[in-house]
Amino acid sequence: MKKIALSLLAGSAMSLASFSAWAADAVTLQLKWVTQAQFAGYYVAKDKGFYTEENLDVTIKPGGPDIAPEQVIAGGGADVIVDWMGGALAARDKGVNLVNIAQPFKKAGMELVCPKDGPIKTEADFKGHTLGVWFFGNEYPFYAWMNKLGIPTEGGADGVNVLKQSFDVQPLIQKQADCISVMTYNEYWQLIDAGYKPEDLIVFNYTAMGVDLLEDGLYVMQDKLADAAFEDKMVRFVRASMKGWKYATEHPDEAAGIVVENGGQDENHQKRMMGEVAKLIDNADGKLIEAAYQRTADALLAQKIITKAPEGAWTAAITDKAIK
Repeated sequence: MKKIALSLLAGSAMSLASFSAWAADAVTLQLKWVTQAQFAGYYVAKDKGFYTEENLDVTIKPGGPDIAPEQVIAGGGADVIVDWMGGALAARDKGVNLVNIAQPFKKAGMELVCPKDGPIKTEADFKGHTLGVWFFGNEYPFYAWMNKLGIPTEGGADGVNVLKQSFDVQPLIQKQADCISVMTYNEYWQLIDAGYKPEDLIVFNYTAMGVDLLEDGLYVMQDKLADAAFEDKMVRFVRASMKGWKYATEHPDEAAGIVVENGGQDENHQKRMMGEVAKLIDNADGKLIEAAYQRTADALLAQKIITKAPEGAWTAAITDKAIK
């Protein structure tokens, strides 16, 4: 009996050891905003088992107006975050040593939109008018643009009045602002749904104007990258995530459905959003374009949002290993 008991105990110990060896590595991803097709690649990677194939157990945490991804990861609440580079570099300048490990979004989706029957037709018309701007790190592209134009942002006849805009299109509908900030994949379509026609709007697209700053990159804490096991985990995470993004861009309607299953609102809106997001992802390799990084860093320096040129703020090591 003793031999049988010992044999069972030994077998149980081996099973536990085997389970431990094969247990998936946990990864917590903090999104910049609520569940929507802006983040479809991550939801698709989870739904399609791409993370499981890489031996990862990924938890996706939605964001919101009261959630700052930089604070979440600094407090240990996430392993990796989705963030705009302006916010990430500003946080790094203040001591939160974030490093960009992948850049799924090659183009920016930010625009300033004005009604065609309003007072603004060109950039020369901005002075003396009110422009809606998002904050919480989303204001940096706007201030970089105004800095490039040489237009003060403190109001007055020769400057612009900045309205701290809510994350919707009401300031334009209610005529609180002459122009408002929108994303190509979200609020622009809210205006269309509200009754505006494309021909009724004048659109200033940040990417088209060459004043875009990088959006929706993946960031981790720099000290974590010194751990080879963590680096390997991030290589697998990025590889699976970009596989998710590739699938999402090739199957936009299915991707939108997966987003809705995970809490996204209005499937038709998500489908439209996914179609626009696909244009920003480009070839889904996740590799950062250094010139775009430099443009972002230079713009933040020029505005004195960061006090010194960042060093070590991005790495190609992860994508070089993840994407062949």
